[in-house]
Amino acid sequence: MALWYGKMDLNRLTEVAKGTLVEHVGIEYLEAGDHDLKARMPVDRRTVQPYGILHGGASVVLAETLGSAAANCCVDRERERCVGLEINANHLRPVGSGYVYGTARPIHIGRRTQVWEIRIENEDGDLVCIARLTLAVTAL
Repeated sequence: MALWYGKMDLNRLTEVAKGTLVEHVGIEYLEAGDHDLKARMPVDRRTVQPYGILHGGASVVLAETLGSAAANCCVDRERERCVGLEINANHLRPVGSGYVYGTARPIHIGRRTQVWEIRIENEDGDLVCIARLTLAVTAL
């Protein structure tokens, strides 16, 4: 059984991201499984630090984008929304070019909170960053 509330629509996720930081850094949603959401982000002038490697903050942007989008797809968006409470990230490996790929998977889906793990890998599948995002489920 799928995790999502209603139909998961990657086109809708892309549409609501227009004009936001998500679009600015080039995050693209790739696929949604029954229990995960995947996206990629380019490692380019928008996402690197002055030393030419992926900025840790950019990894956190990808992680929070994926976790928040996934969390909000688990609730009735006519009545509720999920907002970030806390995020932590461990940066494990530098990346200088290409893309990084993130996958968000739930750890806890509750009535008031959700916790998601987001794994970010390079093009070779090596772990670059691992993050955990805690969100509050709030009424509209």
